[in-house]
Amino acid sequence: MAKVTKSKVLFAHASVHSIGGKSLFSAHPNEIRPQTVQAFRSEKELTAQAVQQLQASGFNVLQVSPTTIAIAAPVEVYETAFKTKITRREEPVVKEEGKETTAEMFDSPSTDVPGLIDPGGSPFADVLEGVSLNRPVYYFANKFAPPVGYWHLRIPGDVSLGLNADRAHRAGFTGQGIHAVMVDSGWYQHPYFVARGYRINPVVLGPGAAAPEHDENGHGTGESANLLAVAPDVAFTMVKMSFVDSAGAFQAAVALNPHIISCSWGSDVQTGPLRSDDNVLAAAVADAVRRGIIVVCSGGNGHFGFPGQHPDVIAAGGVFLQPDGSLRASDYASGFASLVFPGRTVPDVSGLVGMQPHGAYIMLPVEPRNQIDTGGAGGVHPARDQTLSYDGWAAFSGTSAAAPQLAGICALMKQANSSLTLADARAILQRTAIDVTLGSSHPRTGGVAGVGPDLATGAGLADAHKATMLARLRAVVLPPGTGVAPLTTPADPSTLLAPGKLTMDEYQAFEDMLLGISH
Repeated sequence: MAKVTKSKVLFAHASVHSIGGKSLFSAHPNEIRPQTVQAFRSEKELTAQAVQQLQASGFNVLQVSPTTIAIAAPVEVYETAFKTKITRREEPVVKEEGKETTAEMFDSPSTDVPGLIDPGGSPFADVLEGVSLNRPVYYFANKFAPPVGYWHLRIPGDVSLGLNADRAHRAGFTGQGIHAVMVDSGWYQHPYFVARGYRINPVVLGPGAAAPEHDENGHGTGESANLLAVAPDVAFTMVKMSFVDSAGAFQAAVALNPHIISCSWGSDVQTGPLRSDDNVLAAAVADAVRRGIIVVCSGGNGHFGFPGQHPDVIAAGGVFLQPDGSLRASDYASGFASLVFPGRTVPDVSGLVGMQPHGAYIMLPVEPRNQIDTGGAGGVHPARDQTLSYDGWAAFSGTSAAAPQLAGICALMKQANSSLTLADARAILQRTAIDVTLGSSHPRTGGVAGVGPDLATGAGLADAHKATMLARLRAVVLPPGTGVAPLTTPADPSTLLAPGKLTMDEYQAFEDMLLGISH
């Protein structure tokens, strides 16, 4: 254990005693689900008391959510307030581009749960059940652009065409009326976005984030172009996160009550138990899904991605579209069976992702001279990005690109069928996906492509047109609440029938015809 500098500011989440009587931090991951998450909420009066007490003790209260209070303070404030010691150690992590290294993690000897402080022996015992110290999360993308002339995709056309979104657009489904939120590094008003007239809302700052007009890294700006390529008429909002409080930023997104939330980041969680801060994020995800929000997350680039492996999100994997139009699994994207959530496999379905060593595949707009723009400038691909260090363009992908692509498709489906749930969206995406039978996912996670669903690509490459048409079909011909067994692809919108005209057998036959299934 290394000594911690007392002046260092730590970010955390304080959990007020849960109304269900069970602490958020003693719950098994499968106990924090949309059906049960309300038991981990707290009484408003007790939460208000906790906020006052925290502020009086020197904490900066950054956010108050139904399950936790986001706080920040120097190390000595934590030690004094909660009667504990804060320790520091270097722990192995997987960062961007699958880089295995170490990062600084903080802990308290008061519990055996990593990152958890027990306030039981402090003046906070009557109001708090635990305090979770945050750990950093990392982008699921890379920074290196291919040289001019290398096979790569350009936005919006190549991404839209590769996901078969153009046909959905011509059928009238562009995401209009749908609010999509991304939680990421920020958003810069690049001339690319201005020229295309996208509907962009002001940036919302998550706890610890600043400078809403800038995206110092570039990741959020670039990846947002993937979502807008698929769903150009959504109302789009970026929640800028500080990456010291992913749960707080996610909670800020939930508070906007959007239709869809897209997350292109996470941590590497190969085995349980979950850290305390992962439980905080799990509760935020479960609460979003309980509210009817569709949550799409990156599965990882060699990571055992969390929250991507949470059972209640749509997990995005990767498929590489080759110059001849053929498909293979991306060996840059993760594919695995979760050891934290038994029975959960990642991904559910895939977007367009590049290959090793860096996944450089999609040319994306970024803020000029920011980290991604300058980080790989000059030199020869794949070691460097043969663009200028100030031109505001770079090529990167990873499942960071796949998640907003899938989120864009969900926006098209939601426009087509306003009653669409997350479970519906996942089932339709899987039902209509293009099967990918070649290649394998990232070697660190395993997963080999084959006929039918597999660990390399899930159900395969998402097909925006077929997914949107099936969502529309179900909205038009099925009574509300009628389920159809999850089934896989083009439809002419003019063939959709009026409500109540089909029996279930007739509906199934019509769906099979829409998807090109023969018996």
